[in-house]
Amino acid sequence: MIDRGAARRAYSDAAAGYAGAAVLARDVEARMLERLQYVKLAPARILDAGCGDGHGAGRLAKAYPDAQVLGLDFACPMLQAARSREPWLRRVLRRSRVDYLCADFAAAPLQAASVDLAWSNLALHCAGDPQPALKELRRVLKVGGLLMFSCYGPDTLKELKSAFAANDGAAHVHDFIDMHDLGDMLSACGYSAPVMDMELITLTYSDVDALLADLRASGQINVLAGRRRGLTGKGVFGALRRAYEQLRRDGRLPASFEIVYGHAWKPRQQLAEDGRAIVRLEFPRAKRA
Repeated sequence: MIDRGAARRAYSDAAAGYAGAAVLARDVEARMLERLQYVKLAPARILDAGCGDGHGAGRLAKAYPDAQVLGLDFACPMLQAARSREPWLRRVLRRSRVDYLCADFAAAPLQAASVDLAWSNLALHCAGDPQPALKELRRVLKVGGLLMFSCYGPDTLKELKSAFAANDGAAHVHDFIDMHDLGDMLSACGYSAPVMDMELITLTYSDVDALLADLRASGQINVLAGRRRGLTGKGVFGALRRAYEQLRRDGRLPASFEIVYGHAWKPRQQLAEDGRAIVRLEFPRAKRA
């Protein structure tokens, strides 16, 4: 379970230097935009849920110049960094290409059926349980609207997790949700035609400290509700370095990131001949003795 307050503070603290540390987020963002090119879509309104410093929202505004783009994030300093990315003249004339909202994407301050494209890049893990966020994004989508997202899968930072676990029983790395479970959540939330995909991206580092510094700079620290409070001792980090060192290949240490991609549509509600909505109720089957 995620400590949402700690997550908000972590991303707020990372806002000033986030742009220089968000190499992976930028890479995944580019891959998502490439996939979007194969979808026939002319959105009038786009929501970037968990927009961070606004880089992705800006690229969406370029890709769809006639659309209104909304960037939503729960860390206000991230939105301040996003606004600072705008050219000074646009800021002076108040003609920003993106409108920013500070809010939780599981409780978006938007009307129902008001968005044509809901986009989220590497942000769903901040929700802890993604299902309420997926339900909320479905609520704000128009009928026929598209949800497209990326998030971390279970093999993310598997090397770091195993190196910590070799000598310490405390939880230091989050557990991420499996691609198939996310697909089931999409169906349970009422999306149609969900498509799931994944790939493993491996970054390499000179040492463990460089990896940890990169994670801190991008706001990706341990914010588990059950995390160990207080400072982690030097002995734990010393054991971590020794265990991780066993994984060195060609002079570098690997860090794996399982990236899960998903997209699905908000379907038109089925109606009976008299115009009433059709609602299907499923009851658990009785177990045979």
